[in-house]
Amino acid sequence: MGDHTMMPEWPQYDDDEAKALLEVLNSGNWGSTSGDVVATFEREFAAYQQAGFGICLSNGTLAIAAALRAAGVGIGDEVIVPPYTFIATASAALFVGAVPVFADVDLDTHLLDPVAVEAAITERTKAVIVVHLAGRPADLDAFTALGRRHGLTIIEDAAQAHGAAYKGRPVGAIGDLGTFSFQSSKNITAGEGGAVLTDNDELAGALYSLVNVGRVPGGGWYQHEAVGYNLRLTEFQAAILRVQLRRHPAVQEVRERNARLLTDLLRDVDGIHLAPEDPAITAHGRHLFLLRLPDHREAVLQSLATAGFTRASSGYVPLHRNAAVLRESKAITEKLGQPYPDADCPNADTVSAETIWLPQTYLLGTEDQTRAITTTITSAVNETN
Repeated sequence: MGDHTMMPEWPQYDDDEAKALLEVLNSGNWGSTSGDVVATFEREFAAYQQAGFGICLSNGTLAIAAALRAAGVGIGDEVIVPPYTFIATASAALFVGAVPVFADVDLDTHLLDPVAVEAAITERTKAVIVVHLAGRPADLDAFTALGRRHGLTIIEDAAQAHGAAYKGRPVGAIGDLGTFSFQSSKNITAGEGGAVLTDNDELAGALYSLVNVGRVPGGGWYQHEAVGYNLRLTEFQAAILRVQLRRHPAVQEVRERNARLLTDLLRDVDGIHLAPEDPAITAHGRHLFLLRLPDHREAVLQSLATAGFTRASSGYVPLHRNAAVLRESKAITEKLGQPYPDADCPNADTVSAETIWLPQTYLLGTEDQTRAITTTITSAVNETN
């Protein structure tokens, strides 16, 4: 294995994170009910994404569940989701008793198709979860318009899209609600954690209550005005996140530079499909770099592994074929006497069979390392053309 395969490790940190952790440790205020570090990070992260309100919580999965609950989604309601996403996008709907309904993705972008969503709407549909997969913003103009037309809540699943922007505005509060993850692999991380953003003060109040066991801001300790979870982040996590947020712009520049180089070197290779450029995407989150290789995926994965690039992945298995999700969904619809909406998602089947992911650590290397990745991919494709 040559030096070119020794890609940067993740997470990246230094003494600033250590000092921030020690400050919380020595303060004795380890929980957000007694400290102010979580509240400070909530304000900073909301400002970073140009949202009116930010509410932190334990992880990105429950961020989606809380967003759905805050929007009034409940038992028997339908939530339209893409099948090419992490399981949390669908399982969060199940957590609140709702049924995830799968609409197909676009073959070129891997993102939820607004036309397929519109076709999947029924009288039971209450929300659409739009995933900014890999950090690429979805067509938010189309989805916000669709939400207005049909009276649906639009939730942005931005777990992979920190710093991403659509038409000059950071994602997260362009829809009604936006959810983020700070899990270990994410571009801003505290090991675990999540956030929900919104511009709507009523939704923000509902989220605060859901995170804080039904309490209300300024209310008494045992004043529970609603039934809420307990999803609070610790002050330790927020201390790390504040430093990670300050670090993000500089690290993101490296990701963007390497992603541009990958795109330039791979765009015209016969047999490789990259998502088309879109002027509406004014900042890409660059959490993953996706390539679709209809005839070459296994050969390229093997070549990457042989060359030492072992973290390249074949990505998601489509959720509309996940037995656990189907079983839970049908249990709800059968109990309520509702029809189960069978999914027809051929594009999701195609992209799941043809896509390769390069993780964000592969976007943090040197120019030489990036060129070594493209040489490995291109050689494998050319050998099997």
